[in-house]
Amino acid sequence: MSALSPDPIAAADSAEAAGAVPVRFVGPEGAIAETARVWAERMGFKGRPGQVVVVPSPDGGIDHVLVGAGKAFDPMSARALSAKLPSGLYRLEAAPEDAQVAALAFLLGRYVFDRYKARKDVADVRLVAPEGFDMGEALHIASACALAREMVDTPAADMGPLQMETIAREIAEAHGATISVTTGDALLEHNYPAIHAVGRAAAPHRAPRIIEIGWNLNRTDRPLVALVGKGVAFDSGGLDIKPAAGMRNMKKDMGGAAHALALGRLVMQAGLDVRLVVLVAAVENAISADAFRPGDILSSRKGLTIEIGNTDAEGRLILADALARASEHSPDLTLDFATLTGAARVALGPELPPLYTDDEGLAADLLAAASEVRDPLWRMPLWPGYRAAIDSELADVRNDSAGWAQGGSITAALFLQTFAPTTGAWAHMDIFAWNPRNRPGWPEGGEAQGLRATYSMLKGRYGKS
Repeated sequence: MSALSPDPIAAADSAEAAGAVPVRFVGPEGAIAETARVWAERMGFKGRPGQVVVVPSPDGGIDHVLVGAGKAFDPMSARALSAKLPSGLYRLEAAPEDAQVAALAFLLGRYVFDRYKARKDVADVRLVAPEGFDMGEALHIASACALAREMVDTPAADMGPLQMETIAREIAEAHGATISVTTGDALLEHNYPAIHAVGRAAAPHRAPRIIEIGWNLNRTDRPLVALVGKGVAFDSGGLDIKPAAGMRNMKKDMGGAAHALALGRLVMQAGLDVRLVVLVAAVENAISADAFRPGDILSSRKGLTIEIGNTDAEGRLILADALARASEHSPDLTLDFATLTGAARVALGPELPPLYTDDEGLAADLLAAASEVRDPLWRMPLWPGYRAAIDSELADVRNDSAGWAQGGSITAALFLQTFAPTTGAWAHMDIFAWNPRNRPGWPEGGEAQGLRATYSMLKGRYGKS
């Protein structure tokens, strides 16, 4: 994580706040102070999104900062401030509600992954807390997003199944939650055959496992929320091996697990009025003499058999067992996160994760929350006409859908729906968990997607105890 100052937000009533530099968001038609207009024109400032101009003061300091707001101001543009401004303390000049979102965006933009390389060139930019800003919660949200991003950014050699377990144990211990882990051949004894099959080819110290955190489970008067994450530490594709280009960023294939753990920590930190179960299936899809094969037929925790058409469609296999375990808790709500399909990127690109659910109320709540907190999701159909594409002549289902259906993200979601709990609502998010382009505030690498939206939805539904 970044070595920047641990207090990026200063209290509005602190002594230092009085000297903060104003940051003004200006669109193409926005008014610019007469004293700054000539400077802004000289610097080519047109109020376009992404533009930042530091306006000097007569004494050589900074008088104020102009930030391009575009025609429709997006507070998330403030993610770029820490990368574009010199070190110092700044104050956002915007409507209170916009300023609050922008301040959180600023915190998200401060993330720097410096585990393997010192980043001494990063400026230490800080903000004064806007009016009505919940500093504690904002820091928790930014920290949760940073945790997910750091886990995704960490190379697979240092973020294997054991490291995911270690992080889960730290989260559980910090919040008085229970944790159980079933590892290696014990997965067969405890009826997680699909997880075992996918992960059994890995080296012994990277053995597959199911990690389960339980929080407030004795409070049976509260609704139960289950969070499920795909934790493939590295995906070689198995015997259906990926080409080199497709394998390059497969350290990120545990992004779903990172999101489930980060969101679970947020729920516990906030003390939401729920019982919580977090399930992470952590494996490495490796290649060895014991690797599962195309044509194999696997058992699953639910009792359904699965014909393997492609060993590179392994994420849905481990999620099948994890979702079946979640259903045993009779959850009121289940959310799963997975870097599941390349087809999702073909459909919606890297920045817009598909959301799948057959519950209209949950869809409405998630999409409203996503819009409110500027953490986009796009609802995709669980089209029943494609269900036949995962039928198998030899088993109950197949893990690679028939080619005629084409919609690979949809058929993968239909596969998961087969194993998802039926006691309450369920939603699946096929996230990318990655920024493929480098820009200020959005460095190339791990990204949290849908995490803030799902937390906002949970907070809106259940509130704090």
